[in-house]
Parts: sequence; C-alpha cells; structure tokens
Amino acid sequence: MVARLAFAAALCFTAAPLVAQETDADDPYIWLEEIQGERALAKIDQWNADTETVLTAQPEYPLAKAWAKQILDDTRQIAMPDAIMGDRVTNLWRDADNPRGLWRIATLESYQAGAPEWRVLIDVDQLGRDEGQSWIWHGANCLAPKYRRCLVSLSPGGTDADIVREFDVITGEFVEDGFALPEAKSNVAWFDEDTLFVGTDEGEGSLTDSGYPRLVKLWQRGTDFSAAELVAEGEQTDISMNGFSVLDGDTRWRFVRRGPDFWTAEYKLVRDDGTLVELPLPLDAEFEAVLDGYVIAKMNSAQEPGRGWSAPVGSLVAWSLEDIAAGRGSTPSVIFEPSESQAIEEVASSETKLWVKVLDDVSGKLIELATGVDGWAARIMDLPSNSTIQIAETSGKGDTAFVTVESMLTPPTLWAVPSDGEPVAIASEPAQFDASKFAVEQKFATSKDGTKVPYYLVRPKGAQGPLPTLIHAYGGFRAAQTPKYLTAEPYRSGPLGLFWVESGNAYVLANIRGGGEYGPRWHEDALREKRQNSFDDFHAVADDLVANRLADPGRIAASGRSNGGVLVGAVANQRPDLYGAIISGSPLIDMRRYNKLLAGASWMAEYGNPDVPEDWAFMREWSPYQNMSDAPDVPAAFYYLSTLDDRVHPGHARKAAAKHEAWGQTFYYHEYREGGHSVGSDHEEDAKRAALLLGYLNREIGSGAE
Repeated sequence: MVARLAFAAALCFTAAPLVAQETDADDPYIWLEEIQGERALAKIDQWNADTETVLTAQPEYPLAKAWAKQILDDTRQIAMPDAIMGDRVTNLWRDADNPRGLWRIATLESYQAGAPEWRVLIDVDQLGRDEGQSWIWHGANCLAPKYRRCLVSLSPGGTDADIVREFDVITGEFVEDGFALPEAKSNVAWFDEDTLFVGTDEGEGSLTDSGYPRLVKLWQRGTDFSAAELVAEGEQTDISMNGFSVLDGDTRWRFVRRGPDFWTAEYKLVRDDGTLVELPLPLDAEFEAVLDGYVIAKMNSAQEPGRGWSAPVGSLVAWSLEDIAAGRGSTPSVIFEPSESQAIEEVASSETKLWVKVLDDVSGKLIELATGVDGWAARIMDLPSNSTIQIAETSGKGDTAFVTVESMLTPPTLWAVPSDGEPVAIASEPAQFDASKFAVEQKFATSKDGTKVPYYLVRPKGAQGPLPTLIHAYGGFRAAQTPKYLTAEPYRSGPLGLFWVESGNAYVLANIRGGGEYGPRWHEDALREKRQNSFDDFHAVADDLVANRLADPGRIAASGRSNGGVLVGAVANQRPDLYGAIISGSPLIDMRRYNKLLAGASWMAEYGNPDVPEDWAFMREWSPYQNMSDAPDVPAAFYYLSTLDDRVHPGHARKAAAKHEAWGQTFYYHEYREGGHSVGSDHEEDAKRAALLLGYLNREIGSGAE
C-alpha cells in the first residue's frame, strides 16, 4: 500500500474537491483540449514521466518489453494478402528492420504455394527518411482489372488525415504529374482510368459538422482540381459523402453514398452519363457487395410485406442493378437468413461467388453463396470449428477465399478456400507459448434484465479458486469481439493477455451488448437510452466470475478502448467495489462535449446528442467524466492514447487524468506523440505499451498488489 500512496502523492497537487460539471465554462480542465498547447503538452510530459518512472522500474518490465518486441517482429508471421490483384497479391510487411513496412507484390501462384517471390514496391521507412516525414501506411486502392495504377495513402504520424499519390505498379514509381491530394480526411476512389471520385477539404462549406467531405466531385486527369465537376452533395449535418466503384465481371458499377448519420445511408447508382438513380435499399441497410449484376445488402431491421417485399432482420437481400439502371422496379430477394444464434459479420465477393462469415454463438463459420437456376444456394465450408474466422481477401478471377482461422490457444493459420476444392492451409504462425498449460471455456452470465451474455475465460489449467482477472470488452458500433490468439489480446495491447495468464492470472473476453455478436438486435439493445445494458452486461460477467469463485472483487481489471473508454469509465464509476484497475485506451470519456471534439459529431446516432436536453438526461446518468468521484477507493486507471489521434480527441483522457490528479487518486498515463487512433506507430511502441500495462496490472490487482 505504501508504493500505491507514494505514487498518488507524486501525481497530485493540492486542490479543492470538484463537483460534476454541466457546462463548458465550469470545466476547469478544458485547456487540456488544446491538442498541441504548450501548457497541455508540458502536463502530458510530466504524467508520462511519472508513469514511466514507476512502471519501468517493475522487475517484469524489461523482460516483457523484449518478449513483446520479439513476438511482434517475428519474421515467421503470416504475410497477409492485403489485396488480390488478378494473378498477383500485395502485402505490407513489418519487422524489426522495417518498422513502418515494405509494400510488396508477388505472383498469386507462388503465394498459394507457400513460397512467395516478393518484389518491393514502396519501402515506407526509406520514403519517410527521404522526404523527412514520419509516414505511416494507410493502404492502396489499385484499379481493376489491370491493377497497374494505384492510389497510395500515407499518414503523417498516424492521423486519419492522409495524403494520396498515384503509383505505377509496373515501374515501381509514383506517377509524375499523376493524381495527388494534400493532407486531409479525403474520400478518393477510381471512376475510371483517367477520372477519380474525390471528396476532400476545400475550405469553408466543403466538410460536414463531423469533419468529413460533404461534396463528391469527378476529377479528370491532367486538370486542376478546381475544375472538378460536382456530382453530389450532402447536408452540413451529415456524417460524410463519398463515391466508389465496383468491378463486376466486365461491368464497372459506380455509386455515391450519403451518410445522414452513423447508422443510415442513401445510395445512388451513377450511370455512364453521370446521371444518378437512387438505390431502393432501406435507409438502415448495409451495402455489402456487388455480384453477377446484383447489389447485396444486409438488413438491420425487419422489412414488412407492406412495401411489396419482406425480409427478416439480419438477412442478406439482393436487387438487380440492371433493372435499377433502366428505371424499372426491382423486386428484391432474400438470399441468406441467419438463424437465431447467428449473425452475419463479413461479406465478400469473388468472381462468381459470395462469401459470408457468420458468428454462431460467437464461433465463426464460412458460407459460400452462389446463384443457380433455383436461386441462391448456400454451402458451409469445411474449416476448423469453434474458432475465430476472418475473411482476409477473395480472388477477383476464380473463386477462392483467403481466410484466417485461430483461437485463444491456437495461432492463426491462413487458408485458401477454393469453391471447387478442399481448403488448403498455406501459412501458419508459430506457437508462441505452451498452450497445454491453459484452458479456455465459453461461459454465459445473466444480465440485469435476464439476457444471457457470453464470455470467454482463459485460466491456467488446473487452477483452483479466485485469480486476478482482466476483462476486455467493447460494446458498441455493431463491432463483435471474437477471441484471438493470446499474443493479440486485448486489442491494441499486444501480447498483454499472454503475459497476464503466463503469470498465473485469468483473462476474459466479454461479448456484451452494443456489439454485433448476435446481429442488429444485440447492437440496438445498447443504443442511446439503452446504453446502460452494455454496462450491466459487463457487471454481470464480473459478478458471475465472483459468484463462481473464479475472481475476487477488487482484483478485477476492466479493459476497453475508444468506445470501450465510455464502457470502462462508466463501470468504474458504478461499481468501484468490483474493479481494482481500469485500462482505458484512446477513450471517449466526456460525453457532454464529445460531439464538439474532432469526429465526435458523427457518433450521435450511437450515443445521443448532449445538446438536446432529453438526450442529455439519459447520457448524464452514465457519462464517465461527469460521474467521476473524489472517493479515495476508486479503481486506479491507466490511460493510453496518442496526441495525433484525430478521431477521438486526446482531451477526453487528459481531463479525466486531471480530475484524478486534483483528487489525489492513483492513476497512470501514457500519451504517445504519434500513432493516431491506433496509438502505436510501430512495434517498438506497441511492445513498450504491453510491458507498461503488465507492470500496472501487477501493481494494482496482481502479484504486487496488497
């Protein structure tokens, strides 16, 4: 207890207790929202130094950091297919010698044979050195079917904003006088070989309140962008506008998407002459794919027969694009309907097949859908059961899906799944630990309203009685949390989960409401005024562990990042008796002001609008910042984030830390200057974060706690 109090004293100054703030003017820490403010950065430097002084002195720190770096840089990692481009495949490779990555290309034949012959296209580290920039790879969009010209996106330091440059795959060079856009949160896609869809920051009136493009323009090669033709525009209050195209066989279908809010979208088909025709998708449907002349969407609400057709919630529905383009009515058909225990998580098309990844009680299955004389036929592919499955890529020519299969104790394996043959394992990561020492079990807790909430529990095999336990969850935005190999658990914490259970403790992944584990209904049950359900689900998992003598109150850590910051902040405020530590990464915390900070306005359909009194009435009940307490026994929080996060404002974590400091409470804080919303810009930073977090957990609820 002495060490804990000493650290608290090192981080506090004398100040009068604060009361919950309701207005901006009453918030004494609003100055910490000045991202690059001199005073704010000085405070960050102090908190970083104080945290590192304590945690790097932990005996486990140097070993954990070195071990994490070794795992992250392991050259035996799978070279994942970032894109299948005809008979070639691209990959971004990162290791100790190439921390920012090598973008490279190989033949698909050599790749599938397990011996890819790589040719480097861009050395991101060298490019950064040559240009004096801290470039971080944001991907490449290459124009089918030739795949010669690509739009390469690079971020300075990891921000969502990036630059775009045209690249020639054959010459291996950026195109002289090719398409190029300066740093912005742009939406850019190919219209044809000499034309782009572009939405970008053009100054006043060009962006929405959420900070994303409001206009979609067509930009012709060889012309100044000022001459680009306006195709469509959205409202100032929209989230964003963008144009995109999809190659379906020999036909290129082009679309414009308008997002009125986070959960609704309007799509229009762009004819060859530039005219627009509206797609008849329901406003809350998700555009998934185009195949064989059909646009395919997932239904997020049940469609009743009154509109001339019906479809159950969570199903896939197809419309004829030829009928739509010709102005004819298109009667859709349901092509796949998940069962009560299933949810569609991923959809991808190959040349003639549709590939659907479903969750069945959070376990993955891969399904192939194909059109035939009797409609659409479904086939479950033969892959390992009780695993997490993810679609990595699909082939544009031929019908092969590349998928990864893994579990908490089984390292990822990359499978090539051909439509006309048996799945073939083409690459696998090596085992990083002795899995026989641990046991994984899926359990179900009962939430406050009776809902059964699944969770995965990892413990040392044969362990008896309560163990210090780390629970990770997300609970929002339809994002399902599926179990990954322990070297990647929890998300963005590197191999922390592995280190934690290797130390004799327990790790839990909780599938609380707000995610997509059971389809749209699982998400809707935690929207807006129902948000408390996700917090109750988390409490239920913790209480279930305690009731079954698997964990003790006060020796449980709650972990979450981004939206998970709302989660762990709320549960810490509501049940300080239950949790002894809180890991809060890139977090949302101040829900009174979140819609005024960076991209926050885009999430009001998820949380509510705090400027509307009726919304703030329910948000005020759980907003973490407003409900923080000056009690001495609150859980000790660890905030990790990036100064250059231009999605979730760093002011959220900064202001929460300032409250802890004013009240003399123990807290830990680490803000990287680069990395963006993902935090770590390279494996060195990721390894350091994992080691710091391990030291923190040991001090607060593990071997070093009293």
